[in-house]
Amino acid sequence: MFDTKTVSLEWGGKTLTLETGRIARQADGAVLATYGETVVLCAVTAAKSVREGQDFFPLTVHYQEKFSAAGRIPGGFFKREGRATEKETLTSRLIDRPVRPLFPEGFYNEINVICQVLSYDGETEPDIVAMIAASAALTISGVPFMGPIGAARVGFVDGEYVLNPGVSDIFEEGRLDLVVAATNDAVMMVESEAKELTEEEMLGAVMFAHEESRKVIGAIIDLAEQAAKDPWEIDTSDDTSAIKEKLRGIVGDDIAAAYKLTDKGQRSDALNEARAKAKEAFAEEEAQTQMVANKAVKKLEAEIVRGAILKDGQRIDGRKLDQVRPIEAMVGLLPRTHGSALFTRGETQAICTTTLGTKDAEQMIDGLEGLSYNNFMLHYNFPPYSVGEVGRFGFTSRRETGHGKLAWRALHPVLPTHEDFPYTIRILSDITESNGSSSMATVCGGCLSMMDAGVPIERPVSGIAMGLILEGEDFAVLSDILGDEDHLGDMDFKVAGSEKGITSLQMDIKVAGITQEIMKSALEQAKAGRAHILGKMTEALSGARGEVSKHAPRIETMQIDKSKIRDVIGTGGKVIREIVAETGAKVDIDDEGVIKISSSNADEIAAARKWIEGITEEAEVGKIYEGKVVNIVDFGAFVNFMGGKDGLVHVSEMKNERVEKPTDVVSEGQEVKVKVLEIDNRGKVRLSMRVVDQETGEELEDTRPPREKREGGGDRGGRGGDRRGPRGGGGGRGRGGDRGPRGGGDKGGDNGGGGADHMPAFLKDD
Repeated sequence: MFDTKTVSLEWGGKTLTLETGRIARQADGAVLATYGETVVLCAVTAAKSVREGQDFFPLTVHYQEKFSAAGRIPGGFFKREGRATEKETLTSRLIDRPVRPLFPEGFYNEINVICQVLSYDGETEPDIVAMIAASAALTISGVPFMGPIGAARVGFVDGEYVLNPGVSDIFEEGRLDLVVAATNDAVMMVESEAKELTEEEMLGAVMFAHEESRKVIGAIIDLAEQAAKDPWEIDTSDDTSAIKEKLRGIVGDDIAAAYKLTDKGQRSDALNEARAKAKEAFAEEEAQTQMVANKAVKKLEAEIVRGAILKDGQRIDGRKLDQVRPIEAMVGLLPRTHGSALFTRGETQAICTTTLGTKDAEQMIDGLEGLSYNNFMLHYNFPPYSVGEVGRFGFTSRRETGHGKLAWRALHPVLPTHEDFPYTIRILSDITESNGSSSMATVCGGCLSMMDAGVPIERPVSGIAMGLILEGEDFAVLSDILGDEDHLGDMDFKVAGSEKGITSLQMDIKVAGITQEIMKSALEQAKAGRAHILGKMTEALSGARGEVSKHAPRIETMQIDKSKIRDVIGTGGKVIREIVAETGAKVDIDDEGVIKISSSNADEIAAARKWIEGITEEAEVGKIYEGKVVNIVDFGAFVNFMGGKDGLVHVSEMKNERVEKPTDVVSEGQEVKVKVLEIDNRGKVRLSMRVVDQETGEELEDTRPPREKREGGGDRGGRGGDRRGPRGGGGGRGRGGDRGPRGGGDKGGDNGGGGADHMPAFLKDD
């Protein structure tokens, strides 16, 4: 029933298997890729005709993670997979970016690439498996795909490159998370996060990944030899050279003059006039010819700009190849934010703000690995006014998600540990002008805003976007590219890092790959550009402020013994809720006994800390404490003196003179100072007020005679009878002795005795 074809490869310590012919047989190409116990199905379908009037290539890539792959049921109300998560969006882009340039120019048939994770082993990241499956499915589908590509992930541990490290190994011990896609001859795409690697280390990682990718390419070719469908026939007979030459004569000079204007608005207006002039020249032609002419104008623009750069070193805005546009950076732009910065580089500008929050502001992520929490977020917004256009506003595009994640990767390696800085951090980047790399402006502005907020980052980070013009063997690398240089060039190469090394590298190209020589040249030129930008950032703020913003919550951390956790939380959370309600501070406690107390008011934090210390500390005999009377009984008063601890001040310990009733001395809610006299083996605490100066809290000399001299009757006997006091013994008012306070009297009353049964245990021997 099935005509199954399979190839296998031992790769990175695991078996990679590619299979086709058994699943999704109605798709143009379908491959089931298995690596370890992670399984991804990729199906490719292509439209057999082009929509009328269409002049672009409609390739869409969808990557989806099935929760069942990890044996989980999705959270939420509907309990099914919903809109794409950030990871799914980023992985879709990861697949799209290297395959899109490998379709021939002029191919406009719509293509769908759908990758679904069917099994996940918890260690093998499915994104690399999906990239390989997509490449294989496209290769065997028959569509005009000039692949295949291979893909690999690389880590860097103890100076050695590691192929496809496990999920738990990428950053626990290593310094690199690098993903590379490449053809057999050249690198197509790079995406990475690094802990300040040198240019040599990063280039070595890319080359290592390329070499390993070639092994995967060989396996895909083996599969294609067994199962590939007949290739599509593409009509390439149309020769547009005549149309392009006609256009050169009509608008060539106008386009060349437009690209000599340094102001983006003026240049755009001049180009629009030239395009309108070209359109008018072909107004009488057929619709197809008009469409060809429109595309020929764009090719003519590219030829003029690229030729000027390669032949004369003349860039659009008159800069040298390695020159960075003027930079203006400032911090403290917004008065009520925790940290803010305005970063302007030429005609690219970003307002970046940093907000500090507590643990309850962390982002909860429900993924294949289960629930996880993210305490660092970076959100990037690109409104249409930033490029002077009218467009849709408010919807987060794939591009915005990708640019935000790139900046996140650039800044994440220099953040302090959560133990040293227990805040949730959110950076918001709003692009207000764009003509060049706004993601790298986000890196610079985001870094400044964090320092302005008092985040103690290890070192400042800057970023720069590099471009490439490649014609045959000739090439030119451009620093800090403009938007037009990006559109008309062959490479978008973004590098971010500190003075110590690279923290993020991203590369996308529009040609069939670049060589090691070009990449090395781009990295070296980018290093100089990054250093220049860092210098300009330092002029605005050289390092993190000494303390967090006055508008940010303060967070203090304390450690308690794990055995005391339930005492702080209380039954059903009663105690911790009471602490929060009474003090106004937020209190978070983890399973290791680490408590974070947060508030914008230092007094609230101090009150909560004191309360918790009172619950967790042990009372010390002989030590003086401040407390509050919480209950008055006939024989004394109970005083809360250590948060959750109460002790008894017996009526005889209230003053150095006789006290008839406890209410004569204290009232409920009264603040008192007490000394711990005794703690019995059951934890009951006996306190004294009479030996402490209630004004100053200083200990007083105990002038009362020792107990043995006070025993045995006095001329006023102790009270007994039906009073349930601790001083039972003789009834009525016994007489005799030298006014001892506890004497039984030489005449007992009819109701004497029995009082001792109602005493606290530690007083029964009195």
